[in-house]
Amino acid sequence: MSAAQWRKAMNSGAGRRALTSGGWNGRGGPGSTSQSPGSADPSRASPGSSAATAAAQRSRALDGLPDYSDQDAPVWLQWIWQRVSTRHVLVLLAVLIYPLVASPFFTFQIGAQTMALGLIALSLTFLGGSGGMVSLSQMTVAGVAGYMVAVFGASGVPTISLNWPWWLAVGVALFIATVFATFIGWLSVRTEGIYTIMITLAIGVAFYYLALQNYTIFNGFQGFSKVHPPLLIGIEWRDPVPFYYLAAGLALLGYFFIKYLLKAPFGVALKGIRDNPRRMNSLGFSVNAHRVAAHAVAGFVAAVGGILLVWYNGLITPGSVISTTLINVLIVAVLG
Repeated sequence: MSAAQWRKAMNSGAGRRALTSGGWNGRGGPGSTSQSPGSADPSRASPGSSAATAAAQRSRALDGLPDYSDQDAPVWLQWIWQRVSTRHVLVLLAVLIYPLVASPFFTFQIGAQTMALGLIALSLTFLGGSGGMVSLSQMTVAGVAGYMVAVFGASGVPTISLNWPWWLAVGVALFIATVFATFIGWLSVRTEGIYTIMITLAIGVAFYYLALQNYTIFNGFQGFSKVHPPLLIGIEWRDPVPFYYLAAGLALLGYFFIKYLLKAPFGVALKGIRDNPRRMNSLGFSVNAHRVAAHAVAGFVAAVGGILLVWYNGLITPGSVISTTLINVLIVAVLG
């Protein structure tokens, strides 16, 4: 084809049609076909759907389950169906059925204690996994919450305990433990690695000796006994089955709270600080402020677990915050 014939074909549009029919549509490559603006490729997800939605739809199809992720279903049903898979349902059923088939010993000593310790380990995995800060003071924060519940609430030491209403004692204990965790974060966020571990370990050991030697507030080595959960709506919450469901419910709330927080802007920024703090600082993020806030969040979660533990044991002593327990929580978090 001469140059004149080529220009004539291009001007007439025949060349463009020929190229399109031959597999060149101006956007793809050889073998691609043109589509009208309103057409859709069934092998790909629609522009408004996410990868998670597409994966969920494929999983439902493979399992032979109905698909409720279309726009005709209610919004709440779409949200649940896109995020809940078969394994979530199976785990939830196992947790709910466990106390019905297990003995009271396994329900209380194994199941309930696992949930309480799991909350404290969750706070450590949040700090270490998402924030890059391995702290050995999470059991100390939990111990502070347990001691404050005994001091402000009711216990077997009426000369020290103030016997406040349980809801007020729990609220004050959570607040004090969260402030204490924030203070630990303020001290340790300027360090990294082994230095953070040593600072938090030193704080935990210092609190242990304070509780061991102080009789005015912490009652020394005897600690506090007869620290029980309240009798609420006619249920004795220290019985194996009610306490198990209480611990499981709080553990579930803590899990979803951390899961939501990690997908929020704060969690995304915290992960960025973990990976490259200098770059995040240059982008305008306050590295130390985010790290201190992460310690506060983790401290609140650990405080809830600490209150569950003191209700589980019915007492709290300096042995509850000794250095070996600090290491045990780290082992639980790593293995979990």
